[in-house]
Amino acid sequence: MTSPLLPPHAPRLGLGLAALGRPGYINLGHGDDLTDKTPQAMQIHAWHVLDTAWAAGIRYFDAARSYGRAEVFLGDWLRARGHTATVGSKWGYTYVADWRTDADTHEVKSHDLDTLERQWPETLAALGRAPDLYLIHSATLETGVLENRRVLSRLAELAGAGVRVGLSTSGPGQAHTVRRALEVTVDGVNPFSAVQATWNVLEPSVGAALAEAHAAGWSVVVKEAVANGRLTGRADLPPALAQVGHELNAGPDAVALAAALAQPWADVVLSGATTSEQLEGNLRALTLTGDFSALAGLAESPEAYWQTRARLAWN
Repeated sequence: MTSPLLPPHAPRLGLGLAALGRPGYINLGHGDDLTDKTPQAMQIHAWHVLDTAWAAGIRYFDAARSYGRAEVFLGDWLRARGHTATVGSKWGYTYVADWRTDADTHEVKSHDLDTLERQWPETLAALGRAPDLYLIHSATLETGVLENRRVLSRLAELAGAGVRVGLSTSGPGQAHTVRRALEVTVDGVNPFSAVQATWNVLEPSVGAALAEAHAAGWSVVVKEAVANGRLTGRADLPPALAQVGHELNAGPDAVALAAALAQPWADVVLSGATTSEQLEGNLRALTLTGDFSALAGLAESPEAYWQTRARLAWN
């Protein structure tokens, strides 16, 4: 299966820069993966991982305004290397940690028009170009962004200018958010054509809604397929996942990513690797085929999953 987001023959695995653009993140063990957290050292480190991704054929890269300097790292790298790739970015969160891992607050969420109008030119400047996909960051029904006519009209303008606009989702109500977004219209047309959502074997509840989005012609990007490290061996592994990994001679991260890649509605599945070694392990997912039905019993209730995620420490 190919993806409309990717050039022919490119792997359907993409690279997300949430763990590469700022010194603190909630992935398990993230702090230990970065030996030098100064901005200059982190740019060098990010470029090394990006080079590894490019050499492996990866052509989809995901950033956001709240990922510290991720957009700058990515934009500078693309220009320095002369690469052309598909780039997704997001608006709606502002990074406020000031490069500290011990900050009380790392990012602030706001889905109003002022934030959109401020962050769109910031993204253009950081990337040095318009992103191919531009998403509302973690849209939920509670923020009211899908009912905000001023925001929707501005996004429709961007869509009319050739930017694919959409939303990313999070929280136990992901499916409801996706379905509401499918109903949005501005002057009789839905400006959205892409969605990025959390799907993994612990939290697959949004799957049916993503299938509906895919059937409607939307591009679907999967994030957090390894559950912020819970499915990588840095936490107690579910026995079923360990067994499938043993049978396939693959690490749990590769199995978890392969299960996401096996979903027929998934156009791109993001690796959130912090190191080149992690990325190389993730790439093993592209070679895994088989029956992942043994993992179906691992699903937690959405409420329980997101409560656990909320307790993960920034590190």
